[in-house]
Formats: sequence, C-alpha cells, structure tokens
Amino acid sequence: MELIVKQIELKEVWEQFMAEIKPNSFLHAWNWGEFQAAMGNQTCRLAVWQGQELMALAFFYKITARRGVFWLCPHGPIFKPDIDKQAAMRVLLDFLRSEVIKNQRCDFIRVCPLLELSPDNENIFKTLGFKPSPLYTHPELSWILRLDKDSEKLLQEARKSTRYSIKKAGQDGVTVEQSSDIADLEKFWQIYQSTSHRQKFAPFSQNYLIKELTIFQKDNQCLLFFGRYQDKIISAAFIVFSQHSAFYHHGASLPEFAKIPAAHLVLWQAIGEAKKRGCEFFNFWGISPDNQPDHPWFGLSFFKKGFGGFSEQYLASQDLILSWRYWFNFAIEKWRKKKRGM
Repeated sequence: MELIVKQIELKEVWEQFMAEIKPNSFLHAWNWGEFQAAMGNQTCRLAVWQGQELMALAFFYKITARRGVFWLCPHGPIFKPDIDKQAAMRVLLDFLRSEVIKNQRCDFIRVCPLLELSPDNENIFKTLGFKPSPLYTHPELSWILRLDKDSEKLLQEARKSTRYSIKKAGQDGVTVEQSSDIADLEKFWQIYQSTSHRQKFAPFSQNYLIKELTIFQKDNQCLLFFGRYQDKIISAAFIVFSQHSAFYHHGASLPEFAKIPAAHLVLWQAIGEAKKRGCEFFNFWGISPDNQPDHPWFGLSFFKKGFGGFSEQYLASQDLILSWRYWFNFAIEKWRKKKRGM
C-alpha cells in the first residue's frame, strides 16, 4: 500500500506514537519542536501514513548559520518496526523538499537516525544519496542504565568506587535538591559556565537553557538537581524525561570541590526520580569510544559508566547534499572535529 506524507498538528497523536516506539529520545518529542520554535527556528512535523495506519514520524527544523543553511532531523525519524525504512525516508525527503523547503535556500539535509549502527541501516541512507556527516550533531554512542531492578540491586551492580562515592557524599553532608522553577536556573547557569571554561566546550546560552526548561517543565518533563555542600551548590544536573527514559542532558560542577563526590549523589537521586516516574531507562547521553583514551569525554564517560549499564551505538548522522555550499560547512566541521580532539 502506498505511503503518504502529511504534516501533523495534533500533539496527542504524536506523543501516543512516540510512547509505542522504542527506542526514542526527547529530541523527537513534541516539546522539542516547541522549544526549537521558541528559539526562532522554522519547524516541520511530518507523519507517514499507510492507509489509516501511522507508520513513522519525522521532526525537522531549519538551521541558518554562517557555515550554511540546512534542515536537521534530530534522533529521527521514528519508524514502526515493520515499515520499509528506505521507502519511508524517500517519501519524507520528497515531501520536505517539494512542500516545505520549496524555493528556500537549503544547502543540505541532515538526519541523525536513532538506528543501530549496521550495514543494512547504513545502506538505507547510502542508497538515497546520503553521506556520513563530518562531525556528530547529537550523541551517536550513549550509555544507558535499565531501571527494571530495585534501587538496592542497581546500587550493588554499580562500580565499587561509585557506590563508595555515593555513600561518601552523604557522609560529607551533601544534600540534593530538585526544582523545576525557572528562577533556579540561574544557580545552574553559574556553575555550568564554570564547567564550560574548565572543560573547554562551547556552552549553550542561558536563553537556550531557560527556554528548554520553560517548555519541558510545562508537562512536568524536566527537573534541575542540585548538590549542596556547606550551603553552597557545587554540582548540578539538568534532566529531561520522556515516555520511557530520563536523559542527563546537561551537567555541571565546581572544580574546587573535586574531592566531594556530590555529582555521584546528584545522579543517583536523579535515577531514583526516574524510577518513581516509571521510566524504563536512564540515559547518560554521550560517551567516548573505549579505544580512545585521549578523547575529551574520556573522564566523563568513566564517571557515567560507574553507575552500570550498557552502550548503544547509533548510525552516524547523514547528510544529503543539495548545494555546492555544503562543502564550506564540511570543511568547518572537519576543522572543529580535529580541534576538539575527536
């Protein structure tokens, strides 16, 4: 039966489909689209239908930067297992180009699939004319903890040093607070800035974080966790919740309190909150490959893995080139990858 693409405007239909399909990430949640619109980006939500059955969803938004103009599909599209993914991608691209992009400038289309890295999945995009992106846009290797065991068992299965750090933080007097109050984002922002300077990464803007929290907290899908020591916040985590998972999207800590393992207790409390909400997974977000000890994320990855879990590797982001201008973006991203030590 023929696949038909339509724009979708019903949040309930979108969220119901997302609840039925695993894996998925909050980057394809309805509220991520609301967030991107609030950031001033043009957005587009597409649905693939086969008769009366919804078979796939794809969220795209337009990025206009000095290096190029492109449409991005973050951690998507989301497919039903029995759909012909290549056929679905073909009709999605045809609709996007003919009905959405039309005569606008667009140098390329970038898709960041939440599909397992495999030759078959690579071939879906290669056959359609895509090439791997020079630099990741969203995590392509994530660390995930299943929450199908009780808290005591989860703690037993954590690394010995992690269990010790969680216990020590409590003994040292660290307390953990949680909040969805926009006013409390200022507390997060202060140590987030410090972390970005220390670890030499480009931070998201304060406006970005405010809008992300504002949009997601309306549906009780976002919480800030703060680790307090001697009446000072020394560690924080920005957690986003979806139907199945909690995501450690942003984190921050103060280096002068490195010997106080507040971050361990903060994440342990966040894991506990995820269990209370009925989440099946706690997603620690991106990690570095095991065979790259010089990777800038290596230390952070070691910290995340201490809680137990498994890695999940996705297909690299894929670019469909529409203009010669793409190669300017390609050169800049290759340079950025080298500069970041990746």
